[in-house]
Formats: sequence, structure tokens, C-alpha cells
Amino acid sequence: MVSSKLKYIIVSLLFICVENLVAQNPIIQTAYTADPAPMVFNDRLYVYTSHDEDDSTWFTMNDWKLFSTNDMVNWTDHGVVLSYNDFDWAKRDAWAPQCIERNGKFFMYVPMWSKTNNKGAIGVAVADSPFGPFHDPLGKPLVQSEWGDIDPTVFIDDDGQAHMYWGNPKLKYVKLNEDMISYSGDIVEVPMTEESFGKREGNPERPTKYEEGPWLYKRKELYYLFWPGGPLPEFIGYSTSKNAQGPWKYGGIIMPAEGKSFTNHPGVIDFRGKTYFFYHNGALPGGSGFTRSVSVQELEFNKDGSISPFKMTSGITKAIATVNPYAFNQAEMISWSENVKSYQNKVAGVFIKAKKSGAYSSVKNVDFGKEGAQSFSTRIGTTHNGDVTMDVRLDSLDGPIVGTIKVPLTGGDDRFETVKINLSNKITGVHNLYFVFNGKAEKDIMFFDYWMFSK
Repeated sequence: MVSSKLKYIIVSLLFICVENLVAQNPIIQTAYTADPAPMVFNDRLYVYTSHDEDDSTWFTMNDWKLFSTNDMVNWTDHGVVLSYNDFDWAKRDAWAPQCIERNGKFFMYVPMWSKTNNKGAIGVAVADSPFGPFHDPLGKPLVQSEWGDIDPTVFIDDDGQAHMYWGNPKLKYVKLNEDMISYSGDIVEVPMTEESFGKREGNPERPTKYEEGPWLYKRKELYYLFWPGGPLPEFIGYSTSKNAQGPWKYGGIIMPAEGKSFTNHPGVIDFRGKTYFFYHNGALPGGSGFTRSVSVQELEFNKDGSISPFKMTSGITKAIATVNPYAFNQAEMISWSENVKSYQNKVAGVFIKAKKSGAYSSVKNVDFGKEGAQSFSTRIGTTHNGDVTMDVRLDSLDGPIVGTIKVPLTGGDDRFETVKINLSNKITGVHNLYFVFNGKAEKDIMFFDYWMFSK
């Protein structure tokens, strides 16, 4: 007879296996990302992130990355779109960004350390596309106060007025002008009251729970200010107001402190009828408070507009659209991967590299239709002279192999070849795809740029 304890262990292991099969969080596994800033443009969801360098033991962050999705489960890596080096006045520290569109222009607000006075400041960069290239129109910071100029959030209200909040440990505010690169009036310091941001115990210098990372959002006629709260590790709290400038009323803690990261950063956006809540944690292998990862889940509101507390979940497991396999698809469009890293160069743009044999990437909800696919082509390469292969599997990591590609020796990740094969069986209907990378080398097995099927 199986003991109760053994039954509990078996059920727990099965639960873990199921969770791993459906896990979508963190949404990016090919790089460490933090401080998610979502934006919707032309019915596609974009997320700008800061970028923790591998093996960081501090906030080592040099640039900002961009990811996008059409279906909430497959995320395309568009690479680095801006660096602190793009600002002549900046010294270091590419921390939490936000990008917003107005009149066909894209304005990216970013905090950095200034060369001139060795203090933090917030700059703005402008582009004609969400992908950039971005340039600094001012040649100087947009705002700089005495201290704590980090984590800008920008929101354009229904009347066209743009608002910007930022700051740690104080919360600051300005009205942006219509040009989005200047502001009116003085920098306002928001009163840190218990009524607005809750009471922090044991620290008279920081009387409220507010810490940093504000995010301004509007739902119906109510304004929400989401923010990480302290003391460390950070939780996510929120405050509400009937006016974008306040006064604010503390709503409570919605996401408790959990995970391997002692910081967090909210980003909230409406997309195709649902509201999504972005945040970061340290959930990837090697994750920590300095090597973080962006995650997302749905945000639910109570009838009165309040938000009940919730915990981090496995993420969005059901796609809201399908992928067309007969289109040109980037290899860096991924729902889940293991032992895969993203890279970027002038030849291929963004691509992925399998770091060890058995590494894989996957794409969910690919619709092959009734007519079906009969061949597969891909742009790949390797630096190894041997049996390097890529298996194309259906529906699971050990699912049926519909094609195996022998990867050509190209000699470098700036050199790719396009390979086409016939499939062992016609593929019809909707499937999840798994690309499994195999080779005898100990590391950097192969590199992978794009793929597509043919009828």
C-alpha cells in the first residue's frame, strides 16, 4: 500500500512536470531582462526592457532591448535598440526605461548616470519606428534633480496631456509638453503620506511603503499608480486617484515579495480586451537580484476597481493567435527555450545560438492548415566540423521528428547557409514546434537565424 507521504511526493512531482510543460514565465529565456515597459502599437504588443549582463554581481546594465508578440506566448527578440553610449552626456547605468508613441514618433525615456555632475538623470531618445534607430534630440538630460532620478513612467491622457513620474526614494512629477521632449513648470515632489502610499515601519527617513519604479495606468475614469514597495525585498503596491496628478489613495499590496530578485518593477497594459501585468524576478538558471527575468500574467480588477493580491504564476499558457509557418519566421521568436542565448551582429541581425547539445527552442500554436507542409527551409551554421544536427519535432520535446537538418560548417556566426529538406510526413493542423540542437562539441553547438515551411 502506497503511503500518504509517497502519494504526496508523486502528486507533487507530477504537478511540477505539468507546470514545466505549460510554463511561459519568464517570457524571455535567451537573455537576462528586467524593468518591463509594455507598449501597444498597430495591434502588436511591444515590451522594452533593461538588460542585466550575464554573471552580474551588481546592476551591470549597458543597453535596452525590445521584444514583441502577436499572441502573448511567442516572443520575438528585436535585440538592443538603444544604449547609454548613444547619449554623449551619459556615463553608465542603462536602467528602467519606457517608450511611448505620439503622432508617429516614438519617445524612449531612460535613466542614466551623467558625466557632467556624476548624478543620475533621465534622458529621452526619439525614433520613427518602435525598433529605432533612436537619437538624442536634446544633447542633455530631460530632467535632473538633486537625487534619485530613475525609473520614468510616461502616460498620455485622453485630453492629450502627457504626464511623467519617476524617482527613488522620492516620487517626482512633471507635465510634458506636446513635443514630448520638454516640460512645463517646475519638478513637483509628490507628498509621501501614509494615506497615499501606506505606512512603512521602522524607517523615519522613508515614512511610506513607496520605493521606486512607478507605472501610471488608467482604467475607465480611475488612475492607477503601481510601484515597488519596501523595505527590501520589494513587493508591488498600488495607489489610485481621480486625477493623473493625484492626490493618491493607497490601495494595498497586490504582488508580495517572492522569487530570487530583491527588486521588482511593474508594467501594465491593455491588449485585445485584456489587461496584462508585467514584472521581473530571478527565475532563470543563474537568476538573482542582478540577473533578472521579465514575466507576465493577466491582471483582474474587482467591480469597484480595486485589485486583490495575487502571486507570480507560470504565465500566459493559451495563445490568442496562431503562427503562420509559411511566412518568414525568425529563430528568435520563441515560446520557451533551454540552453539557448540570443546574439546580434550586422550580418544576421538578431539570431540564437545553442550553447550545448540537447538545447532547444520552441514555438507554440503553429497552424499548418488542411493542405499541409511538405518541406522546410532554414538559415543556420556552425563552427564545428562534425555531426551537428537540428531536429524538427512536433508537440513536445520528445515528439515525432518530421525532419532532421545536417548543419553546414560555415566557420562563424557571421556566416550562414540556407538549407532546405523534404519532410518525412506532411504536417497539417495546429502544432507546437520544437527545434532540438545536437552535436558532439561541449559548447556553442550551432547558430540559427530563421525558418519557414512550404506547401
